[in-house]
Amino acid sequence: MSSERLYFRQLLAGRDFAQQNMLARQMVNFVYLIGDRETGEAVAVDPAYGVQEILEILDADGMRLTGALATHYHADHCGGDIMGHAIEGLADLLAIDGVQAPVHVQTAEAEWVKRSTGLSDSDLVLHQSGDVVHVGDIPITLMHTPGHTPGSQCFHVDGCLVAGDTLFLEGCGRTDLPGSDPDEMYFSLTQRLATVSDDTVLFPGHLYSADPSATMGETRSRNFVFRIGGIEQWRTFMG
Repeated sequence: MSSERLYFRQLLAGRDFAQQNMLARQMVNFVYLIGDRETGEAVAVDPAYGVQEILEILDADGMRLTGALATHYHADHCGGDIMGHAIEGLADLLAIDGVQAPVHVQTAEAEWVKRSTGLSDSDLVLHQSGDVVHVGDIPITLMHTPGHTPGSQCFHVDGCLVAGDTLFLEGCGRTDLPGSDPDEMYFSLTQRLATVSDDTVLFPGHLYSADPSATMGETRSRNFVFRIGGIEQWRTFMG
């Protein structure tokens, strides 16, 4: 597979779209578009805040939406309500005329996604870790990385890791929210993601650092979460 065939865009909510949405500007979420330039098919990762604008960006690039990938259920990634503010997301996307986009989630996240978004079973495609979703001829490997939520997942595609809130360039996702598990986060960071090579480029779910991406090698050397000496110290730190 030629890397030239891969369509990959990192969009910052509140800057690249939803520019008038103050909450989007505060939350600094990334939305990712991944597709096959040859077939024109694309999926959106965590489409929220301005779903019509996301479709317009795809259309301007000569791409069409054929699916959505959800890293986890939180409203700033999938839509719903946060701090009393309604956020556009998956339900709004699927309500648009002409949109047929199955939502790919980990099985462990399905009930959480349905509760937060109002989606039904028929809207979702359930997965296990290691499953591969093809967009055209572009393979995207799904990695179950629980901790931030029960069914958090990362997406590995052509030397890129789209990590949602599992891992940031600095720090990791919170583990004090409903469904969070500090021990699972520790194992996700130290074991489940250990198979990801140092030259893979990390693309996080939020712009919580000066740079929008970095290699896993750079992240492992700089991010404090990889310097904690064992699970007991981790529990103390996260507690």
